[in-house]
Amino acid sequence: MADNARAKRLADLIREVVAEKLHRGIKDPRLGTHVTVTDTRVTGDLREATVFYTVYGDEEDRKAAAAGLESAKGVLRSAVGSAAGIKHTPSLTFVADALPESAKTIDEALARARAADEEVRKASSGASYAGEPDPYRKPGEPGLDDEADDAGDADDADDADVSGASAASESSDGPESPGAAGGKDESA
Repeated sequence: MADNARAKRLADLIREVVAEKLHRGIKDPRLGTHVTVTDTRVTGDLREATVFYTVYGDEEDRKAAAAGLESAKGVLRSAVGSAAGIKHTPSLTFVADALPESAKTIDEALARARAADEEVRKASSGASYAGEPDPYRKPGEPGLDDEADDAGDADDADDADVSGASAASESSDGPESPGAAGGKDESA
């Protein structure tokens, strides 16, 4: 098996040779300038190559181009063989690339989304807010409810009383008696 770099180089060469031969070397009217080679892939053993192409035109043009590529396969393979200079020239398989159809589908979906967005924008242009335009309060604005803040302060004072009482109760557990600390009496 060949390494990936060699397969990639051969795929690039095949793409260039086939594209050049299609545009300048083949006299088939079915393969005019409306056939474009988009990608080429080569197997790891360098025996088979898949050439992806697109055709500018309608379904008739696509069918005619497929038939033209099939009939020119031998000429294109010999051109690739002489340009590549390798022992075994890969056999060529031509596959119509689905990329343009996929791109067209995506473009149509994006156009539908843009139209829907435009309808929403038009519908909302004359609309007003259900409540206030800016429902959030900002510090320093007049009209803030000061009573609610005072109620919060009263709760804070109660919390301080509770914590102060618990601190006082911890210190008032009683003074240590001289005999309580180790059972020795210092007066003796």
